[in-house]
Formats: sequence, structure tokens, C-alpha cells
Amino acid sequence: MSAQRPGLEAIADKGWLAAHKWLLLRRASQLLILAAFLAGPWFGGWLVKGNLASSLTLDVLPLTDPFLFLQMLATRHWPEMSALIGVAIVLGFYLLVGGRVFCSWVCPMNVVTDSAGWLRRRLGLKSGRSPHEATRLWLLGFVLLAAALSGSLVWEWVNPVSMLQRGLIFGFGAGWVFVLGVFLYDLLLAGRGWCGHVCPMGALYGLFGKSALIRVAAHQRSACNDCMDCFAVCPEPQVIRPALKPRDPNDTPLILDGDCTNCGRCIDVCSQEVFRFGSRFNRSKK
Repeated sequence: MSAQRPGLEAIADKGWLAAHKWLLLRRASQLLILAAFLAGPWFGGWLVKGNLASSLTLDVLPLTDPFLFLQMLATRHWPEMSALIGVAIVLGFYLLVGGRVFCSWVCPMNVVTDSAGWLRRRLGLKSGRSPHEATRLWLLGFVLLAAALSGSLVWEWVNPVSMLQRGLIFGFGAGWVFVLGVFLYDLLLAGRGWCGHVCPMGALYGLFGKSALIRVAAHQRSACNDCMDCFAVCPEPQVIRPALKPRDPNDTPLILDGDCTNCGRCIDVCSQEVFRFGSRFNRSKK
């Protein structure tokens, strides 16, 4: 990795805006989604009712989080028709664009974990050890088992996404403990630890992302100058290497791993324009 902060070469070559384009678009997406939920309780204009787990937009469009839906099934409570329609819409959308797009473009906790990662890099913190990458899959199974045994939506008791959203509306109270705990965990104990290794919602969305149409591609990987800035900023850096540094030159430049969040930061920080968004059918490379 270059000694300077990641992305400085890209800023020098492309300008600050171009070197932060996808980051700014993601922040705008997250803020607009939050604003839609907050408009009702704050200003009385109910664009969206509910929360990111289950909502109704303009009293017409139901959306249901697949993880919540699986917990409902585990408790042996058959969901209402609106929940069935809502989960079908959400699944169809994320099967198209990539499941982990929720993590980088929608989830408000992404701002918390990104902030912890940014501060960790600025402070030069290297200590800590992330859990095994399968931990979040085990936790996903454990939560569903706990829901089946208890007959309740156990994850919603501790879900930091719901707590952050409720906290913004009603005031945080004890919710601060969970949100701050995630921030400190990523900052001091395990870089990218929460989203990359613990969160069961991210684990489930990663399973959906394996067959998504929209992909990041290292289409000009021959231009890579090995600065490693993309690895430094990527929330799931293990997904980059097979596309950027393949064992066989004929291997696809597409990042096909379901854990890719399609955040676009590798595109932002690359001064050599190695990466771009495309589809899984575009396998051309240079």
C-alpha cells in the first residue's frame, strides 16, 4: 500500500469530486432513504411508514426485509399477503443489483462503520483480529434457530440498524450503547469487523448477491500500478484479488463474489481507471 492516504493520487489525477463520486452518491442515497422515513414523525408528511425491516411507501408499496421474513417463518407465524408481496419485491431488486447493495447504499449503519474505518486509517491503528469470515453465517443460523425456539423476532431486540433508525426518531436511550459499540468494535478491535464478519443481515444479502446482474469489473487491470488503494478502502477486500490479480490471464475481470457491496470506492480511489461498473455478461478486459 502506498505510504500516503488512499485516494490522494486519484484526487490529483481526477479531481476531488471524481475521486469521491460513488461515495457521495451513496451518502445521498442513505440520507434520502432516512429522510423519507423521518418525514412523517418529524414533519407530518408520511411518505414511508414503518422502518427498514418492514415499510409501506405512499400507502401503496410494501417492502419487507428478507431476514425479518425468515425470522417470521421460523416463529411459525405465516406472514400477511402484504409481507409476501414486500419480500418478493425486495428479493427481485437485490437479485438484480446485488444483495450487499443494501449494506452500502441503504443501511444507515454503513455511515457508522465507514466512519470507524476512516478514523482507524487516520490513526494508523493496526491491532485487532477479525472473526472468521464464516462467523456471520453461523450467527445467521443461530438467530433463525433462536427465533424458532423462542417464537419471537429475536434479532429485532438487538438490531443496530433498527435501533439507529428509532433513535433518530424518538431519541436513542439505550440504543446508543449498541450503535456506539459497533463503532468502537470496528475502530479498536477489528477493522471492518461488524459488516464484514458479524452482521447476519449482511450474510444473508451476500447469499443473494452471488447471481446479481450489476458487477464491478477490473476491466483495465493491466494498468494497475499496485498502489493497493482499492484494497485499503474496500469493505470486503478479499473480493478484489481474483478479478484484479487472476491466476490465469483469461480469468474474468468481473468481481463475482457475493460479498462485494458494489460501493464503488475502488472506482473512486483508482488513479489508473482500472475499475468500472458493468454487468455480469461483460467480461472484456484490457
